Amino acid sequence: MGAPASGMSSRALGLLALPAALFLAVLFFHPLGNLIAFSFSGSGSLANFEKILATPVYLRVLQRTFTMSVATTVLCALIGYPLAWRIATATPRARAILLAIIRVPFWTNLLVRSYGWMIILNPKGAINQALTALGLVEAPLALVYNTTGVLIGMVQIMLPYMVFPVVAVMSRIDGQLVSAARSLGASPVASFVWVYLPMTLPGLMAGALLVFTISLGFFVIPAILGGPRDLMVAQLIEFNVNNTLDWGFAGALSTVLLAATVGVYLVAQRWFGLGSIWGAVAR
Repeated sequence: MGAPASGMSSRALGLLALPAALFLAVLFFHPLGNLIAFSFSGSGSLANFEKILATPVYLRVLQRTFTMSVATTVLCALIGYPLAWRIATATPRARAILLAIIRVPFWTNLLVRSYGWMIILNPKGAINQALTALGLVEAPLALVYNTTGVLIGMVQIMLPYMVFPVVAVMSRIDGQLVSAARSLGASPVASFVWVYLPMTLPGLMAGALLVFTISLGFFVIPAILGGPRDLMVAQLIEFNVNNTLDWGFAGALSTVLLAATVGVYLVAQRWFGLGSIWGAVAR
């Protein structure tokens, strides 16, 4: 009696998963396969990839994309970790207020936030006016249409992706463990480094992975807040699709970006126990 029930349960689960599988097959995997196929079109099967490797400007764009993604991840970790700790240790009312402050911008349209930063960061914007009024600077700072503006915009957009996983892990840590370490003679720094930090690493790694992989494909922020020297891969792909109509080269760039994302995922799974990371965040 147990075997048929188990088989029926498996079939039922399969039927429930069928709509999602069809949705992904038609709207994700099929276009993705076409994209990869486009990358091998042209005069030679690898001509588009050879073009990337043989052209210094394309290599610089790839390097810039990875550098900006790493910088965004590091800044989000430095800002998001103490913020997550403050949220996790706050009273229920203060926690709700802090989470609302993070969620409201998170729910706001990306384009609206980008133009908002353009207004705030421009030479006559609120930040430069405040700095000038306080006498901290004599001339307005160049905060927009450059790498600084792109980093500020990307960090603000990606910060919730770092904070939420870390808060989820920190909220489940027993604070008495740190107190026990202190009672055994550990200094505040030692108790943090050897007790608290290791327990929060799953959330930190999950947040870092989310921030880095999403940052690789950023388009709106660099296009609005960046300058001519802040071109990233997503902008280069858009240019080749809409301006030069070189779909093969755009496919090659997209395939490189996809391979980098999958590679980062596999490295995180292999060296940082990605399965346990997601499990710790989900619990």
